[in-house]
Amino acid sequence: MSSTHPPVRASDGDRDRAINDLRDGAVEGAMSHDTFLGRVDAALKAQSRGELDDLVSDLPPRGRWRRRLTDIVASVSDFTTRVESAWRRPRLPKLALPADSRLRYVVGRGSACDLVLADLTVSRVHAELRREGEESHSWMLVDLGSLNGTRLNGWRLVGPARVRPGDEISFGDCAFVVSTAAQLD
Repeated sequence: MSSTHPPVRASDGDRDRAINDLRDGAVEGAMSHDTFLGRVDAALKAQSRGELDDLVSDLPPRGRWRRRLTDIVASVSDFTTRVESAWRRPRLPKLALPADSRLRYVVGRGSACDLVLADLTVSRVHAELRREGEESHSWMLVDLGSLNGTRLNGWRLVGPARVRPGDEISFGDCAFVVSTAAQLD
């Protein structure tokens, strides 16, 4: 009586490894783009490790040096992509946190605001910066029910949020980078 074991079920990690091997094989020219796409689709549908092994069995074995070189090229490519992305990002104007003793600064399109922004995406009374204490250098940003919202580091405010130098603040479509005001002696 022969005992046959059920096939070992493929895990997500097994699928990821097979897809990475397929990607590397395609990059190295071991298969066409159409073959690569078909095998990736089959890898995503594979139920067992055996099915995944069959998908990569005809790929040439990768030596240790070749794998390292491919990994180095991939990481350099990723780094250059991130640098190019950062370089293309628009340079935002600075919004200096006030250094005087006032506790509240209102931002909006209305002429009575402390910081007037002449942009149609900014509400008449859009948001405010509140100092957290009379001597404190800590500020809170609060949206005042604006139509297009106030964002801090890309997240729309739903309540008060602490603002720090280097944070990105957006009032409607007007974006700024927070900086500290120069102290006058």
